[in-house]
Amino acid sequence: MGIRSGPFKPLVFLGMVFLLTTETAGAQPSKFWQWVSRTSRRFVNDSLPPDKPRFLVYPTLAYTPETSVEIGASSLLLFHAKNNFEQNRLSEVQAFTFVTLRNQYGIWLEHAIYGDQDRWFFLGRVRFQRFPLLYYGIGPETSGEGETEVDANSFQLRERVLRKIVPNFFVGVEMDYQKLYRVNFEQPEGGYPLGSEGSANLGLGAGLVYDNRHNVLNVRKGFFSEVAVLNYRDRWGSDYNFYGVNVDARLFRTVRDKQVLAWQLVGNFLSGEVPFNQLALLGNETLMRGYYTGRYRDKAYLASQVEYRWLPFPFSKRFGGAAFLAAGAVAPGAGEFRWKNVLPSGGVGLRYLVFPRKDIFLRVDVGFTREGVNFYVFSGEAF
Repeated sequence: MGIRSGPFKPLVFLGMVFLLTTETAGAQPSKFWQWVSRTSRRFVNDSLPPDKPRFLVYPTLAYTPETSVEIGASSLLLFHAKNNFEQNRLSEVQAFTFVTLRNQYGIWLEHAIYGDQDRWFFLGRVRFQRFPLLYYGIGPETSGEGETEVDANSFQLRERVLRKIVPNFFVGVEMDYQKLYRVNFEQPEGGYPLGSEGSANLGLGAGLVYDNRHNVLNVRKGFFSEVAVLNYRDRWGSDYNFYGVNVDARLFRTVRDKQVLAWQLVGNFLSGEVPFNQLALLGNETLMRGYYTGRYRDKAYLASQVEYRWLPFPFSKRFGGAAFLAAGAVAPGAGEFRWKNVLPSGGVGLRYLVFPRKDIFLRVDVGFTREGVNFYVFSGEAF
């Protein structure tokens, strides 16, 4: 969860973290630069006690071939229920909004909120954006040369409301609503896919979660797993009838002082009339980094990754790093995966300890694939 990065060779900056922390000698800084300096210093100096909520707003700047210059603002809220950091887990709420020189815009809101003594767990996100999608076709062997641009408005609301049954084990309901509208779909080489004129679909279902992590933005030790079943039906307003099963498992181990080995396995399996924008998508800012989100899409997706983290480096108090490897594939069905379609990715990243008292890092990752390179800037670890 964190700051969005653009597709295909973006150049992303967050200079507020590292620049303008000192005033220019011999000159009286303007009110704007005074504000810039104060804001950047808030990244460097985390003086609040660990039981107090931490809230920060900061600007972002990015460039991608699809958006040109992108200007945005991000905010991050960290807190413990009843301000009890010894017994309650760290909750986080992040928001990001952006506009571009091509009149594109969007707002994201994501959260992981734990109630007092973990009685309740709320996990979800809301996203609205007018932003071009790149469509390469459906299947594991689509060409990277015949992409089609899809300009549309999209809205997603995904929420889990979970109740603790026994320590670390939660059961609850899940909801996913996605709408794609005002679609301008350039004609693709293989014909228009299902949902190319736009659609709105509501999925309802149930989820099982095991979670013994204490800090979701930087897990040092723990295990997280989720199995969710969602059913999309026209009887409750969906344009298409389909269902999906999602599996997500993550394991974290501290192997040395301030060094963490993390592993993740993700599976998405869909069946029925699935619109193209809700197919299982390979590539994003957390898993299969380096691939554009949706570079490959189909009804089944399976991927795994491993990451080694230095949080921070032994020779630094603030700077750390990471190295990661991943492999994944899409297929028409759960039983139709082929070894020849498995795609590798990997990369390295730089970490900066933003909030020492809450153990929160800013990450800058670069992902390498056989098709190119992608960069990401985020608050918190990828998973």
